[in-house]
Amino acid sequence: MTLSTAPTEMSNDFTQDHYTLFGLPRRYAIDPAELERLYREVLTRVHPDKHISRSDAEQRLAMQWSTQANEAYQTLRRPLQRAQYLLHLAGIDVQLESNTAMPTEFLAQQMEWREAVEETSSAGDIRALEQMRRRIEQEMSEQYRQLEIQLDVEPDHLAACATVRQMMFQEKLLHEIDDALETLEA
Repeated sequence: MTLSTAPTEMSNDFTQDHYTLFGLPRRYAIDPAELERLYREVLTRVHPDKHISRSDAEQRLAMQWSTQANEAYQTLRRPLQRAQYLLHLAGIDVQLESNTAMPTEFLAQQMEWREAVEETSSAGDIRALEQMRRRIEQEMSEQYRQLEIQLDVEPDHLAACATVRQMMFQEKLLHEIDDALETLEA
């Protein structure tokens, strides 16, 4: 289905990628406002509520398209998941589970961060946890720019895979900080 396809012409072909669904080029750099606009446009055509008077088969098809649109939007709006998806489309396995090789310097930094989170959490130091969170977010922001170069400007899929794997560690650390903050603020 393309954006120009009328709801009555929804196909059973769910093989198109997320970018095609929204009519976007396969790039890491995405305008979030444009993505949101395109998502809403697709939903106006496929949302199950728009097909309530149709046959059961057409209603199920609308539900499937709506689910696919939601999944595509959730993937493309998150920079790290978008990078993983682009690598997947390029036939590259990020090997999140099997490749845990990281630069020693990076792993040492992660261990230090985790110890610091534990210590500041135990001490009840909310401000220190918030500062750590901001520092990690700054590092990740720089890595998002690096991913844009690795995926769009000067494609280097192996480097992008390494960046994604490192960022998964950092994202997990952010969740640990958030959990610690939630516990302390409760």
